[in-house]
Amino acid sequence: MSENLDLVRSIYAAWERGDFGSAEWAHPEIEYVWMDGPAPGSWTGLTEMAEAARGIFNAWKEYRLEALEYRELDDARVLVFTRMSGRGKASGLELEQMRTKGATVFHVRYGKVTRHVYYWDCAHALADLGLED
Repeated sequence: MSENLDLVRSIYAAWERGDFGSAEWAHPEIEYVWMDGPAPGSWTGLTEMAEAARGIFNAWKEYRLEALEYRELDDARVLVFTRMSGRGKASGLELEQMRTKGATVFHVRYGKVTRHVYYWDCAHALADLGLED
């Protein structure tokens, strides 16, 4: 198993517990991207990433991300298929009622994530990467 895969697994180990407090894994100039979903956008740096993530966490109760499968794409990228759970604070909507199988692509260099790209729809990620499910 590669160091990059170990790093990404350690990130998800915390996230699966609902612990989103550490960004030690992230490069100071990380590019944080939400490709689709309710709030697509792109942010640069730890401060902007934290602000964007806070927007997500503020909208959901008991928000969790679960890794379903890991794939090393090459020596710098790890693809993770994910499932989200949580309940909308305002709407009460359960994420499980929506299409919640997403995907994240982690770009890793020198032991830090330099680019984090999240897709609410894993088919969108596979198409962008030129992969099949």
